[in-house]
Amino acid sequence: MKSDFLNIVLYEPEIPQNTGNIARLCACLGAKLYLVGRLGFVLSDKYLKRAGLDYWDKLDIEQVESLQKLKEENKNSNFYYFTTKTDRIYTKTTYKQGDFLVFGPETRGLPEEILNSNKETCVTIPMRKETRSLNLSNSVAIAAYEAYRQFSQTSD
Repeated sequence: MKSDFLNIVLYEPEIPQNTGNIARLCACLGAKLYLVGRLGFVLSDKYLKRAGLDYWDKLDIEQVESLQKLKEENKNSNFYYFTTKTDRIYTKTTYKQGDFLVFGPETRGLPEEILNSNKETCVTIPMRKETRSLNLSNSVAIAAYEAYRQFSQTSD
């Protein structure tokens, strides 16, 4: 079941340390973490566990076979797709509690077919043109804390 606060989705993550860092972030925020599709590691990986420290018991985590299945199970939810292939800045979006923030694998990002079928909800974190991408765990932290900032402002 989705989080009423925030849902972080990693589509086919490849690097266990990044996933461990993101898991720790989710535990600290109270966000649910979804691992979707084929993973580039096993969940018992020592680097994954080490990066997540002793937060694993505080984490709501679920492995899902496909993004389509996750969307079908959460039809009334908003999904935002983070990519370098759009000009829509992530801070220009108004996030709602319960939204899903979706991130692609470290070496290739989200597949074109996912981006093309969700153009209106693709967002980007700005960076210099001569750079390719941010680290996945940094991108998730930037996005999750923007949503958290917005949630905090609306609850005041």
